[in-house]
Amino acid sequence: MVNEAFTAVQQDDGVLELTLTRADRRNTIDLDTAARIEELLQEANLDKRVRALLITGQGRDFCTGAEVSPNATQMGPLDYRLATRKMTRMTQALWEIEKPVVSAVNGTVAGAGWMLALLADLVVAAQGARWTHVFARRGMVPHAGDTYFLPRILPFHQLMELAFLSETVTSERLHQMGVINRLAEPDQVVAAGRELAARLAAGPTRSLGFAKRLYRSSLGHDMTTAFNEEFDATALLSTTSDRAEGMRSLVEGRPPVFIGD
Repeated sequence: MVNEAFTAVQQDDGVLELTLTRADRRNTIDLDTAARIEELLQEANLDKRVRALLITGQGRDFCTGAEVSPNATQMGPLDYRLATRKMTRMTQALWEIEKPVVSAVNGTVAGAGWMLALLADLVVAAQGARWTHVFARRGMVPHAGDTYFLPRILPFHQLMELAFLSETVTSERLHQMGVINRLAEPDQVVAAGRELAARLAAGPTRSLGFAKRLYRSSLGHDMTTAFNEEFDATALLSTTSDRAEGMRSLVEGRPPVFIGD
């Protein structure tokens, strides 16, 4: 899938590479783009060719949030509330996709870009990349799912500092907080992200998808519900080809070769 705002290229190794391409607008996302990315994520969730997803940006920015309309200052409260829904549906689709996701954060992150970066399962970020939680700076309420997702990812008091003060931090600061998995030189970050995505794409796709779903759903479940979901997932996976291959490779003393089924 290709449009003026992003490209989505399916690689032979099972990795779908989503690249934001509006570098001249700092890779901002308008509402139409948000809807198209949501659609892409939903399709990828059902496409057996897609075994992992890589998200990155072109140019010096990863994603600097929603594109600001020229008439933004004229929007009333009702318009503003409704306008954010497409962004929220996009981030919800990213949170719920049952394929492993890697973000290769090549540059500046702001606003809704935090969700595109941090809702990935693994985050690789460029050293020195700048991150700004801009909502308070603009007199706005955090949106695009921010208030649901970020408290589940960031330590609470660190999040309050980032949200209230809107100070710019670097990838190194977030790495120290345990939010970023790996730092890389700016010219190596996409390659490092691709390497991780390829490793995940070679894994047991359905097993990874179930694990991802169980971890996320457990954040809102009591223990009994979480255990029951775990039991059900274990039973369902017991019939898969990759589970059988995993056990065979263990007995035969060799690395497993998974097919994603």
